[in-house]
Amino acid sequence: QVQLVESGGGLVQTGGSLRLSCAASGRTFSSYSMGWFRQAPGKEREFVAAIISSGGTDYADSVKGRGSISRDNTKNTVYLQMNSLKPEDTAVYYCSARPGGWQRGPGLYPYWGQGTQVTVSS
Repeated sequence: QVQLVESGGGLVQTGGSLRLSCAASGRTFSSYSMGWFRQAPGKEREFVAAIISSGGTDYADSVKGRGSISRDNTKNTVYLQMNSLKPEDTAVYYCSARPGGWQRGPGLYPYWGQGTQVTVSS
């Protein structure tokens, strides 16, 4: 069982930056792939980024070059740094975890946090 708690969301102006954090419980954190997803009002939850246990990463095209996912296995924490934020980045951002390799489908992640709101003003 893995419990996830996100933090770091907030209101930011277009072009600004935010760093989201996700603290995980459980002794097997280092073996899990971690993902960030987001969901805007009226839209489906979409993949943002993922990182596997060894540090390999994957990014959605919409954030490639602006987002950076990282993890600190000593702190059981995964981060999402988002730069050059745009109004279309406004969404609730969710942290997720799954054993094994990363996937882009949200249905393939069994563990989820409660989400943190990111609002980008124009």
